[in-house]
Amino acid sequence: MNKKKRILLAPLDWGLGHATRCIPIANALEANGYEVVFAADGRPLNLLMQEFPKHHFIKLSGYEIRYPRNGNMAASMLWQLPKIMQGINAERNTLKGIIQDFEIDGVISDNRFGLYSEEVPCVFISHQLRIQAPYFQDFIQRMNFKYIKKFDACWVPDDEQHTLSGKLTSGITTPFPTKYLGILSRFTKIEKKDSFEVLAIVSGPEPQRSIFEQKLRTQLKDKKALLVLGKPEKEITETYGDLRIVSHLNGQKLNQAMVDADIVISRSGYSTIMDLARLGKKVIFIPTPGQTEQTYLAEHFYKENIAFAMHQKDMNLELALEKSTSFNGFQVSEENTDWNSLFKLFEE
Repeated sequence: MNKKKRILLAPLDWGLGHATRCIPIANALEANGYEVVFAADGRPLNLLMQEFPKHHFIKLSGYEIRYPRNGNMAASMLWQLPKIMQGINAERNTLKGIIQDFEIDGVISDNRFGLYSEEVPCVFISHQLRIQAPYFQDFIQRMNFKYIKKFDACWVPDDEQHTLSGKLTSGITTPFPTKYLGILSRFTKIEKKDSFEVLAIVSGPEPQRSIFEQKLRTQLKDKKALLVLGKPEKEITETYGDLRIVSHLNGQKLNQAMVDADIVISRSGYSTIMDLARLGKKVIFIPTPGQTEQTYLAEHFYKENIAFAMHQKDMNLELALEKSTSFNGFQVSEENTDWNSLFKLFEE
């Protein structure tokens, strides 16, 4: 009997989005006869362990990037560049041992630049082929492509019409093999079981994650709402009138909550956007301060009259809920990924 090929699946540790969009990839790998080993750290590791309790997990340290309280992310990233480079080199060295110890046959890295190898096929996942940055954009772009070129292929989680990623992927020629995955989501369009006004989802790196949480707690206290804190490592349940607060919901429960809510309030992270598109939801975006990609996406969908958006420093949910009524929301997107074609890389 032939042994199943074993694929290492490793998401970046910046928020939960990279981990959540790896869930449909893991499910597709298993449906196509592969065995999945996860490598992650922090909250992404906790989330994946809850979703896949019987799988192999490797604790692989992340880059430990912190977002500045003042929102000046560009300057902060430059300051932390030595730490990022150190993290990339460390995971590159660690990967050699992982491939040998766990008998890995292929690697799928979601934005972890050091997880490439000459020993097995390696894929890099990114929705940012064109980097958004206020300074040194050309330099950062060259660095981005320099590392992606070390992988055997780049998979982009969007369709070839760039429906969700916009200028992040459109109109750019890549110096490496690039394939479009379609719109990835762990969620499915299901029947409503309940009805409530607002689902608010907290996500992203500290300290902005906690600042966002506190503003939501204060402004949702008189709403029939559910606030999900994005803390899979904790078990918190609180109730204040009609507002219910939970530390985390597993994929099935969050899927149901998103369907049941009249509107979602969230960051404009790309993985969240794919989930909203899969379910055809209305949303209010509050981009993470200083995160240029989220700011671009929030502005993009605002201009397209799909989603109302507001800066965190100006956050006024009463006004946002009123204004959002004139926006169309996302159209439902169906799953159409050709997994068989993509996975051929691991059979060569």
